[in-house]
Amino acid sequence: MNWSAIEAQLAHLPDYLSAHLLLTIGALAAGVAISLPLAVLVLRVRPLAAPVLATAGVIQTIPGLALLALMVPLLGRIGVVPALLALTLYSVLPVLRNTVTGALEVDRNVLEAARGIGMTATQTLFRVQLPLALPTIVAGLRTAAVWTVGTATLSTPVGATSLGNYIFSGLQTQNMAAVLVGCAAAAALAISLDGLIRLGLGSWPRIQPLLHPDSRPRVIVGAKTFTEQYILARLISDRLEARGFAVELRDGLGSTVVFDALVAGEIDLYVDYTGTLWANHMGRGDSESAAAVLDEAERWLDAEHGALLLGPLGFENAYALAMRREQARELGVETLEEVAALSPGLAIGGDYEFFARPEWEALRESYGFDFARQRSFDASLMYGAVADGHVDLISAFSSDGRIAAFDLVVLEDPLQALPPLAALRPLIDAIDDADMRMANKLVDVDHRSIQEAADYLASSIAR
Repeated sequence: MNWSAIEAQLAHLPDYLSAHLLLTIGALAAGVAISLPLAVLVLRVRPLAAPVLATAGVIQTIPGLALLALMVPLLGRIGVVPALLALTLYSVLPVLRNTVTGALEVDRNVLEAARGIGMTATQTLFRVQLPLALPTIVAGLRTAAVWTVGTATLSTPVGATSLGNYIFSGLQTQNMAAVLVGCAAAAALAISLDGLIRLGLGSWPRIQPLLHPDSRPRVIVGAKTFTEQYILARLISDRLEARGFAVELRDGLGSTVVFDALVAGEIDLYVDYTGTLWANHMGRGDSESAAAVLDEAERWLDAEHGALLLGPLGFENAYALAMRREQARELGVETLEEVAALSPGLAIGGDYEFFARPEWEALRESYGFDFARQRSFDASLMYGAVADGHVDLISAFSSDGRIAAFDLVVLEDPLQALPPLAALRPLIDAIDDADMRMANKLVDVDHRSIQEAADYLASSIAR
């Protein structure tokens, strides 16, 4: 890692940090607006204390990423709104609990004195208990601020820009400069907010989004959470910007989230794979030729969602099962039929989605797989897992540069159990398997930047 790599990441800091800060402050403000009245209600109606605090506690136990993901189907949209709602719920417990605890722990003698001079219960609460509980309340707000800053980094997969854009893209592409900048910025923000609250600042500086007026037509390009998608999104963005468009990148989105975002009009375009459309969105489990799948997917998108499929990019990124070449040679296997007979003694690994996808069910039904172990990995770690022998084979992506880098062999699928997987017209049919595999390798193996990989593809297309 060198300074130039960090400097390249710092160019994104104003956008990511301002979005993260606005999201955090919005969630904290909403959380306080909910927590304080709720605490007052609990203090006035004591039987409510246990159920209210228990409910807030249950919400807090839900993993942050799960809570954020849950908001998307509940609200039917992606972006800032589901992220803000989830973060608001996350910020409620510390403020609520500390307000109630601080008020209840006020010295009994003080409360007796307040009643002795004729204060009502309401006057005692607002003039004695809450003011004396202020240090405890501020401590709860400080805790909520730190939690919210940290949890907000998980907003990227649901479409909200944050410092998590650094971390998710950096982990996926093994770009430690991006991860370092994201973590350092999040830590600095958490420390700064905690310090400001501790010092008791009565007014916050007005935060302005770091945006600039732009009269150019605006296009939002989406991308999923793996290297190939980051590269293609950058390639598309560069092309559009060269033609005079203002482009916003919304990368790091989940597979279903990015499709729903396109349908809802929250992004304008992204690269998808016809096999994913075929199985996940069209609900098809049968196998057709690549051309037939493409034609049917194009008609379905237009008829069901009014979406335009521009055309194939040229390469095929299919799900495929891959094994170390040396092990395949030792076992004497070249096809999935031969692997099936040995599967009770083998372990298989897949990305987070694979074992819940129709493709896996089709493989099991077609070949009768009965693997001894089944493990899920982040896609960026999956290839290393099979290369190091933690599993015997994995659900690889056929255009991934790590297949060659780790000397893996793709096993043949004689029964065609896996449906074929596959915009900007100048790119249609312009990228072949070898170029896409090399672009992925530049990032995943050679640790080059996403921009360098996109530039490589652009130069390949121009040749």
